[in-house]
Amino acid sequence: MKYLMLIYGNEEKWASFPAETWPEAIAKQDAFNKKYEATGELIGAYGLGGESEAKLVRRDQAGLPAVTDGPYQETKEYIASLYLLDVDSEQRALEIAADMPWADAEPIELWPVPHDSKNDH
Repeated sequence: MKYLMLIYGNEEKWASFPAETWPEAIAKQDAFNKKYEATGELIGAYGLGGESEAKLVRRDQAGLPAVTDGPYQETKEYIASLYLLDVDSEQRALEIAADMPWADAEPIELWPVPHDSKNDH
């Protein structure tokens, strides 16, 4: 079963971390990624661009993309990273989410992914 883990953040939060703590934080996250890549349970881990880089795309009446700055929601935080897991059970997904280096300070949003367009045919 696949699960999506979402990490939220914002520019204010990132700026509040002292610059000298970033190398250790990145090392912890890299270790987490390598640990679960090695087990085959982490399919991918992706850090997203900042909110100033996000775009909201709609299709106009001519069928062309109508693009505005995003994210659309009026929110203080946005999705900063996403992780795709492939595990044997929900319990295992919960264990991996709880092992995220910052799960003691920030919640990890966990979503089941019941449909896979590659395998739903």
